[in-house]
Amino acid sequence: MAVSRVVVVGGGVMGCAVAAGLRRLDREREVVVIERDPTYRQASSALSASSIRRQFSQPVNMAIGAFGYAFLKDARRHLAVDGEMPDIGLLDRGYLFLAGAGAVEIMREVHALQRAHDVQVALLEPNALAARFPWLEVSDVALASLGLAEEGWFDGYGLLQAFRKRAIADGVRFVHGEVTGFEREGQRVARARLGDGSEVEGGEFLVAAGPWSGRIGSMLDLDIPVRGRRRSVFVLDTPDPLPGCPLVIDPSGFWLRPEGRYYLAGMSPLADEDDPDDLPLEVDHALFEEKLWPALAARVPSLERLKVTGSWAGYYEMNTVDHNGLVGRWPGMDNLWAATGFSGHGIQQAPAVGQCLAELMTYGGFRSLDLSALAPARLHDRRPLLEKAVI
Repeated sequence: MAVSRVVVVGGGVMGCAVAAGLRRLDREREVVVIERDPTYRQASSALSASSIRRQFSQPVNMAIGAFGYAFLKDARRHLAVDGEMPDIGLLDRGYLFLAGAGAVEIMREVHALQRAHDVQVALLEPNALAARFPWLEVSDVALASLGLAEEGWFDGYGLLQAFRKRAIADGVRFVHGEVTGFEREGQRVARARLGDGSEVEGGEFLVAAGPWSGRIGSMLDLDIPVRGRRRSVFVLDTPDPLPGCPLVIDPSGFWLRPEGRYYLAGMSPLADEDDPDDLPLEVDHALFEEKLWPALAARVPSLERLKVTGSWAGYYEMNTVDHNGLVGRWPGMDNLWAATGFSGHGIQQAPAVGQCLAELMTYGGFRSLDLSALAPARLHDRRPLLEKAVI
């Protein structure tokens, strides 16, 4: 019956994870996922650099990282379908955050908080950093933070497809269509209208539309502060290997990590730089030539000889208020839920959010992890949950 149906708007990894979780907890509940692009050509899930970490500044994100890492380590069991066990290729390797002199105090504060929440992380002085990673230029580095466990990277597209197959096997129905509007009845959403003129009724609705969540909100006369922020990723080949290379986060804004015999790199705008909404998904080659390559070569001198062998662009689903996910019932609405705004962390946070939001929607409370800090009500109450460690 439509009254007991959950309609999920967005079939990326987050929508699939929540849908699978709902069916796993309540086999009598009908779950329908509306996805406009089943090829996932523009999906953030498919275009992610697919890494996971515990080095955050907010305890809720540290806990989500621990949950997610444990899930990924055992993904073959969690996401098996008819004896077929997906291999998402999780590689254990830490993140390495580098800090200049002006960021040392903050790094030490965050480190103390991380250690209090059982994050296995070490602070490295410049001499120790140079000894451990001799290919790094550390003359302007005052301190570094290295993850020692429960961090790494994996096959994000493989995880998306595994969650989707698990959801279908559990009875979730996928509808190929684009939501173009809704019918509201006061504080309730009654049905979603699709581009072909059809309608999908539901008793509850979940916005999991990634970078397009803000547009979905506007169709409901709601301000969901999530926008698409373009990020370019470059595939690099270099004749000089970087032994033991972790996922490096540089003060200039770039990140770098190995990918097989190659390396992946990208660069995010600094706080005082423009970061426009919804740019076309076209690779910003000027960014590489003018900013990224010089920064890479300054930090890793051997990368002066790199070659770009590939590139792509994807969107961060950026929560423009505080760069943290929005998980829970939308304030002022009786039957509208959100799982969006993860600001570049969605692929790694999907296992925890999928399980925990399904618990909240089924039981009325969290059981595995308390994600109440991510409730959308904090926006209405003007209590932002600021995450300092956004890449």
